[in-house]
Amino acid sequence: MESFIFDQRQNSKKENLQMNIDVLEEINKKGFVEEEIDPTLDLFVEIEKLKKEKNAIILAHYYQEPDIQDIADYIGDSLGLSQEAAKTDAEVIVFAGVHFMAETAKILSPSKKVLLPDVKAGCSLADSCPPHLFKIFKEKYPDHLVITYVNCTAELKALSDIVCTSTNAVQIVESLPKDQKIIFGPDRNLGAWVAKKTGRDLVLWNGACMVHEIFSKEKITKLKERHPNAKFIAHPECEDAVLQMADYIGSTTGLLKYAISNPATEFIVATESGIIHQMEKACPDKTFIPAPPNNSCACNDCPYMKRNTLEKLYLCLKNGSPEVTVPEHIIEQARKPIQRMLDISAELGL
Repeated sequence: MESFIFDQRQNSKKENLQMNIDVLEEINKKGFVEEEIDPTLDLFVEIEKLKKEKNAIILAHYYQEPDIQDIADYIGDSLGLSQEAAKTDAEVIVFAGVHFMAETAKILSPSKKVLLPDVKAGCSLADSCPPHLFKIFKEKYPDHLVITYVNCTAELKALSDIVCTSTNAVQIVESLPKDQKIIFGPDRNLGAWVAKKTGRDLVLWNGACMVHEIFSKEKITKLKERHPNAKFIAHPECEDAVLQMADYIGSTTGLLKYAISNPATEFIVATESGIIHQMEKACPDKTFIPAPPNNSCACNDCPYMKRNTLEKLYLCLKNGSPEVTVPEHIIEQARKPIQRMLDISAELGL
């Protein structure tokens, strides 16, 4: 009898181990665990239940699909999301965004479980700056301080002195002595805009975001002609030719605040189209037009941001997977420049 019970336990362990291996293989292949969902389930209700059961919080970027924004506990841009990840008391953080954002949450809250609905939700900008190549680039300028945009891998943050976001990049550069030499990466467009705003000579890494680089100056010009009273607002990751046309340039949160406070009733928006959901919710009496890219699509969607869906979010919270982890030595090195950003932002009231 005892032998039979022991054999059952051994078989159960083997089955669980095989199941975990199968799950990991599926995540590596697809980026998420595929599982049938009862079509009669109200996912909003089920997600709220799971959040309470698991003491979880959902952090979502403005570029997520509307359903995810509506179920999130906090919606924001990179700075706000980093601040929220650092202070939350939740045991589980479900990050509805892209991989580098979930990594940042893990770095700031290493004791918490960080989930990402689809681990293949990457970032073209982060991909444009491989850490091993940036390390060689950095070594060419030994007397330079390294400021990296938060849209980069944990390994790149570990090579940095200060991390920044589009919300605080200008203020962080201005907080440093004027004779301090600076490398800025990975976004060349944001870096060029910061250099112009601050009057500083920055050494720029040649990286870019595919979404913000695809806007068409010619199509925007024609759109402005059709909407002469519309304000054209743009994210600083856009190319300079587009930024020169803008009535306002700012971070995602900055664009939202401008749209709310400005008396204009029409806005042409040059950033990922997900932010328009929040703009329309805040200003139902105003019209928001996504700026056209230089392809046949009507608007700009980030294919990585849009990999996350409400269904994947439900399944990752239900199963506790996929989980994002960061090696301890990277957490230790990357936390310092992120914390320095948070400290400077707090001092400046950002």
